[in-house]
Amino acid sequence: MVLWAFQTTPKGSNRETLFSLVYGSEAVILAEIANPTQRVMEFNEKTNEIHLRENLNLLEERGCVATINEASNKQKIAKYYNRRVRERSFHPGNYVWSNNNASRVEDLGKLGPNWEGPYEVVDSLGNGAYNLKTSNDKFVPRTWNATNLKKLYV
Repeated sequence: MVLWAFQTTPKGSNRETLFSLVYGSEAVILAEIANPTQRVMEFNEKTNEIHLRENLNLLEERGCVATINEASNKQKIAKYYNRRVRERSFHPGNYVWSNNNASRVEDLGKLGPNWEGPYEVVDSLGNGAYNLKTSNDKFVPRTWNATNLKKLYV
């Protein structure tokens, strides 16, 4: 019963039911048979066969429309998300702090420092990844993402 309800409920991303995308027409649910709706009362077998054939011919087109609606919804969600994102970027020569939780070198407990460093940005690898070095010119063994770095103002 739950699976039937899931397949006959329109999805927000593409505004279609899974049943209609697969079979080309809307399903008649059990509640419509118990309490007849206009669609059930006006059922005619001959015209129903014609409408089913038309729906099957338009099935690929409905899939394309659903894909377009889904892409539109995805763009709307991305726009909403990107409005709240604060982009961080660092350039070689900038000094940064690194998140102590991300490095996991040693756990100093609840009262330990949250940030370690300072480190100097050596190289920007793209997509927010950076190579760092210490003040002793020793390279930090792994790359760091911008989400785990905080700019140090000198």
